Amino acid sequence: MIITMTTFDLLNKRASQLLKYALGLAALGAALQAGPVYAASSVIEGQDGWLFPGWERTDKVDRAQIASNIKVIQETKDALAAKHIGLVVMVVPAKAPFYPQRLPASLSLSTEIKSRYADVLAMLAAAGITTFDDKDVLQAVEHDKQTAFYRADYHWTAWAAEASADETAKVIRSKFELPASGSGTVLGEWTNDRRYGDLATNFMSPEDRKRIGRDTYTVRKQPELSDGLLDGAPAQVQVVGNSFVQPYLGYPQKLSNALGQPVGLTWNPGNIGPWKTFLDAVENPAFSQHKLRVIVWQFNEAQLENSSNSADNWDPKGVMPVNIWRSRVVAALSK
Repeated sequence: MIITMTTFDLLNKRASQLLKYALGLAALGAALQAGPVYAASSVIEGQDGWLFPGWERTDKVDRAQIASNIKVIQETKDALAAKHIGLVVMVVPAKAPFYPQRLPASLSLSTEIKSRYADVLAMLAAAGITTFDDKDVLQAVEHDKQTAFYRADYHWTAWAAEASADETAKVIRSKFELPASGSGTVLGEWTNDRRYGDLATNFMSPEDRKRIGRDTYTVRKQPELSDGLLDGAPAQVQVVGNSFVQPYLGYPQKLSNALGQPVGLTWNPGNIGPWKTFLDAVENPAFSQHKLRVIVWQFNEAQLENSSNSADNWDPKGVMPVNIWRSRVVAALSK
């Protein structure tokens, strides 16, 4: 779906329901990604009740597939540039390599997995794709009681989402020229919400879930709707991604606030995949009616090992040969 900043205020009135629906679907979708070559368990219990996704590999890396996917992203960047649209690729680091000290003592990460994130950044840079080191950003979030990921959840925290949005805004400002239009989202005060993490909810027995306990979700309190909050200016920047960039966790709102203008959003649960979600953005009639200046395309680190044709990883409606994906992108950009 396409969500503009003018719609965020409407969605925020039911943010709690959105969390239960979106995070639940994302976790369920992630479970569907688990193939026979991945970890047998859907959840890995680490130190002090920290949970990790069992469907993400900890042993080896498919560098050939990563290189192939980055080639496709590079071609997409060039096609967008021909239409005067910039591309920023944001790669969210995987939770297990980010917290090796919180993994169970019996689990060790391979050297390939430990270096994968840095390798991906280097490959993106070599392809001339604008990106940034989000792992550094998330490590800076880790202080006092703040964490970059929720303990029993697959997702990053709202603190991590906002810090990443700030860094994204800096990159956009340094690389691309945006016309002054509209205004940015006004952020609410922080508030706490207690609930079970999606890894505990979806992959643990009621007894184990109770033993793990709830997490505290510190998120933004949403302001009441008023005419003064609605901004009808068209978005110059569009975020494309999965549930990490959903409104509940605050990434698009913070990006809008940091840029001082409206930001659009296209997101799907993780089992749909980044390739189909990108098509959802550019094939939407609104895309051809109003050309953007910048697209921010969000990936999870492990997703870069999966092509658009990975039937073991994506929902059937999101699976297609890469040549079909390319042709649909070209057709959408030519409108």
